[in-house]
Amino acid sequence: MEKHLSSRTPKDQAALLLPEINIIKSPLKHIHLMGICGTGMASLAGLLNSKGFQITGSDQNIYPPMSDFLESLHIPVLTGYRAENLHPFPDLVIVGNVITRQNPEAVELARLKLPYLSLPQALGHFALEGKRSIVISGTHGKTTTSSLVSWILEKAGLDPGFMIGGIPLNFQQNFKAGHGPYFVIEGDEYDTAFFDKGPKFLHYRPWIVILTSIEFDHADIYRNLEHVLASFRKLIDLIPATGLLIANTDDARIRDELDRAKCPVWTYGLSGKPLWRVEDISSQKARTRLTVSKEGQHFLTLETGLYGRHNISNLLSAVALTHFLGIVPHAISDALNSFRGIKRRQEILGEPRGVLLIDDFAHHPTAVRETVHAVKERFPGRSLVAVFEPRSNSSRRKIFQERYAESFNLADRVLVPEPPLMKKVPEGERFSSRCLVSDLKKQGIRASYFKTTDALLKGLLDDTHAGDVVLFMSNGGFDNLPKRFLHALKNRS
Repeated sequence: MEKHLSSRTPKDQAALLLPEINIIKSPLKHIHLMGICGTGMASLAGLLNSKGFQITGSDQNIYPPMSDFLESLHIPVLTGYRAENLHPFPDLVIVGNVITRQNPEAVELARLKLPYLSLPQALGHFALEGKRSIVISGTHGKTTTSSLVSWILEKAGLDPGFMIGGIPLNFQQNFKAGHGPYFVIEGDEYDTAFFDKGPKFLHYRPWIVILTSIEFDHADIYRNLEHVLASFRKLIDLIPATGLLIANTDDARIRDELDRAKCPVWTYGLSGKPLWRVEDISSQKARTRLTVSKEGQHFLTLETGLYGRHNISNLLSAVALTHFLGIVPHAISDALNSFRGIKRRQEILGEPRGVLLIDDFAHHPTAVRETVHAVKERFPGRSLVAVFEPRSNSSRRKIFQERYAESFNLADRVLVPEPPLMKKVPEGERFSSRCLVSDLKKQGIRASYFKTTDALLKGLLDDTHAGDVVLFMSNGGFDNLPKRFLHALKNRS
């Protein structure tokens, strides 16, 4: 059997690769990860490291929090992709989906004919074998929901395994092998690898699936919404008759797909008449109090540090899932009461000189809108300064240009830099930060464009006052702007 990257079709290539783990020399010691600083790849590196493997990796975009995370595990990360990074030969190479066929390490991998797997295939072998797979899927809310489910299972003594696209503060890491029967994993719809263009979640052998939302995203790999829907339909089709689909019926697109499930379906939502819903939401002293009902009957009342409709919806799905697994209401409530949140998900960085700093991962226009609304609602009476970096593959394209202009309506001031990496986007498809700022000004919103993050930092320092809430939103490092601003405020004379 060949062990090198070839010109087979993605379907045939994936079929070729799956059995390869069986022919890797034994014992397996050294595993090299190409693209190790991606959120999922770094998590996998940590998981494999915890199992005793010698781990190395390479990447060209090395920034916190994943760089700090890997350093804390003493995993060496080689800067840049070079053929010599595969010398001495590792026993196995795991290829991240940022790697192209022309990548120098991919070319060397093909020449050396070393065994290799994609990230989802590696997870299937090293993490999911012998476990019941709980897949958290949807355009939004995967990280928060995965973290909530994992924490409830942990507090209930079920010792779950998990791999999460952010770092839950209760665990201080985003992976765990776990000895219990369940493994919680984010079901990412992004493609698997250059040799397998199907979505990652098709590899995760789902037993239970939470489906939070379906929207058009990842414009670099999906043609349109119908293309996205086709992937989620395949995921639903994979759930066995003995499994469960937990579906957010606030989303009309999800409602339209429920009949195709061959397993039981539990619905949840904040409107209509789903099986699971939330009543009586109130806030007091940075805590949210709410009541959960099932089939119209009281199920539990709880308090949480989470806020915003999107997070309450995520919490509701976690309650339904963990109840299905047999966890009693008071144990669910106790776990949610002690849930501390996730790094870079409405994470409070500090409040130097009366300026509250919040860091968030929001980048899709819906996520930006919901985050802005949630923060404004949580801190009424305070001026909200939204600082947005359009960095994702979709947000750097003009496909969402008009929708972003509708996402900041509750912000008092908006600051937007020139998007990074624009040369990777065809000229006619590029998003315009200048155009967004112009559109916001037409709505009466104070908005400013900055050529660089250094200029943006100066603009923030010149026009930020005690009582302001500054909300940073980016799915990348944002040139370390949130921490630079925090440091500058602390040291302002």
